[in-house]
Amino acid sequence: MDPGATADPTAPSALRKRPISVDTSRRGGDGASREPAARRSERGPSDARPEGEREEESSMAAAARGVELEAGEPMSPAGRLFRETHFNCYIVAAIGLGAAVDLAAARAGLEATLVRHPRFSSTQVKDDVNKHGRPRWVRTTVNLDDHIIVPCLDPAATTANPDQAVEDYLSSLSTAPMDHSRPLWELHVLDFPTSEAASAVVVRMHHSLGDGVSLLSLLIACTRSAADPARLPELPPAPRRAGPVHARPRPPLSAGLVALALWLWSYVVLAWHTVVDVLGFVATAWFLRDPRTPLMAASEGVEFRRKRFVHRTLSLDDVKFVKNAMKCTVNDVLVGVTNAGLSRYYFRKTSDTNNERKKSQKSICVRSALLVNLRKTPGLHALAEMMDSSKSNGAKWGNLIGYIILPFHIAMHNDPLEYIRQGKRIAERKKTSLEAVFTYWSGNLIVKLFGMKVAAALCYGMFTNTTLSFSSMVGPVEKVDFYGHPIVYIAPSVYGHPHALTVHYQSYVNSMKLVLAVDDAQFPDSHQLLDDFAESLRLICQAASTR
Repeated sequence: MDPGATADPTAPSALRKRPISVDTSRRGGDGASREPAARRSERGPSDARPEGEREEESSMAAAARGVELEAGEPMSPAGRLFRETHFNCYIVAAIGLGAAVDLAAARAGLEATLVRHPRFSSTQVKDDVNKHGRPRWVRTTVNLDDHIIVPCLDPAATTANPDQAVEDYLSSLSTAPMDHSRPLWELHVLDFPTSEAASAVVVRMHHSLGDGVSLLSLLIACTRSAADPARLPELPPAPRRAGPVHARPRPPLSAGLVALALWLWSYVVLAWHTVVDVLGFVATAWFLRDPRTPLMAASEGVEFRRKRFVHRTLSLDDVKFVKNAMKCTVNDVLVGVTNAGLSRYYFRKTSDTNNERKKSQKSICVRSALLVNLRKTPGLHALAEMMDSSKSNGAKWGNLIGYIILPFHIAMHNDPLEYIRQGKRIAERKKTSLEAVFTYWSGNLIVKLFGMKVAAALCYGMFTNTTLSFSSMVGPVEKVDFYGHPIVYIAPSVYGHPHALTVHYQSYVNSMKLVLAVDDAQFPDSHQLLDDFAESLRLICQAASTR
C-alpha cells in the first residue's frame, strides 16, 4: 500500500501512473542489468555518452558486484536493531529544488541509479526454516510506481501556506506504514513552490538500508555538479583523522623522549576515559536517568507518536567565523550553539524571568545519544569505494556506527562564547575515548550471545534515560543537480526512536541546515525552538567579532 499520500494519512493517493519495472534479480555475469539490444542501439555507443553518465553506471555496477545477494545476504546486527518494535527507524529527507519537478527525468534517473543499488532493490526476508536464522536481503523486481508517490494535496492549502503544507505532509509520514514486501524506500513529489524552493521531493527510507554516511554518499552519486553536469560532484574534504578512531600516530624518534612519553600517556588517558564512559553508558542503559525537563519525552511510547520536522537555514560562514575565532572545529561550534539554544528554550519554558537567579543556578546536565561513524577512513566516499566487499576496505556500506552519550549543560552565561568553550571541552573529551567502538562491538556480541531482544532492551534503556538525539553531517561543497533539478537545500532527519527531540545539522555549500524532529504534541512551539538556535548563533557570532 502507498502510505501517507496526502496530509490526511487515511486519504487515498493519486499517482501519475507509468509502469516501469526493473528486474534486478536477473543480472549478467558482470553484475549489470540485462538491457535489451534495441535499447542499447537507441542510446548509441558508450563513448558518446557524457562522462558523468558512464561514471554513474560504473558506480552502480560496482555496487551490484560488491554485494553477493544471489542467496540473500544476512542483515547486520545494526540493521536488525532498526527493525525492532521500539527502534523501527526511518530516515526522511526533504530536498528543496530550484525548478519544477520533471517526473519523467526523475523516473529515468532513478532507473539508472537507485534501483540498481543492491539495498534499494532488495526486500528483507525472514528465515522461516531456521528459527534463529537472521533476516536476509533478497533481490527483487522494482516497480517505480510503488516508490514514486505524487500526493493529492488541497490546492488551497498549498497556495495559502505552502511551507505549512510541506511540513504537515512530512509529519503525516511519521505515522504512515511502509510496505515491507517491497524495497523500503519512497520518493514523494511535492511539485509546488515554497518560500525556499520551486518544488520539493521527500525521500523516505528505512534506516536498515544504511547509516547517514552510506545514504548521503549514495545521494551524491545520484547528483551531478551544477557547474559541469558531465561530472560527479566533488566530495567534501576528508576529516583530519586518518585510520581508526583510536589511532594515535607514534612520533619519530627524533622528536625526543618527552614526545614519546606523551604519546604513551595518551593511551593511558584513552583507556581511563573509555572505562569511565563505558561504565556511564551501562549505568544509563540500566537506571541512570536524566532530570525531568521540558526537553525530555513526557511519557512512554514517544517512538510511536506523530513527529513534526522543522528546519532553519543558518550561515555556514558564520559557523566557520566562530570556529576560526575560537580555534576549534565546526562540530565544536555546533555543540556550543545547541547548548545555548536548548538553554534559551528551557528557561523560557520554565517561566523563570529573573536573569540574576538564572545565571547563579547550577547548570542542568541533559544528555544526548550521538551516532559516530566508525569507518577507518571517515567522511563521505565514492559509491564504488563503499560497495567494495574486500576486508581491507575502510569505507564499507552499511550501518557502521557506534553510540556515545554526549552531555549538554543547560545554563545562562554572561559571555555567549562560554557555550563554545564548553562545547569544545566536551567534544575534545569524547575524542579521547573508545566508547563508540565499545558500544558497536559489545552490541554485536550481545546479539550473538543473548539475541536481538536483549540488545534492543539495553539500547531502549539508553534512549529512554537520555533526553535527545544529536548528529551532524557534511554535505556537498558545490551546488549539485538531482536528476537535472538544482538542489536548493537538504534537510534530513530520523524518526522511530524513543526521543521527543532530535537535533541534526546538515551542511550544503555555504549553508548549514538545522533540522529538528519533535514530538508534535509536546513541542507545539517548535518554530520558537528554531528561533532560539538561530538567535544563539547570532549572539555567539557577535561576541566572537568583538573579541
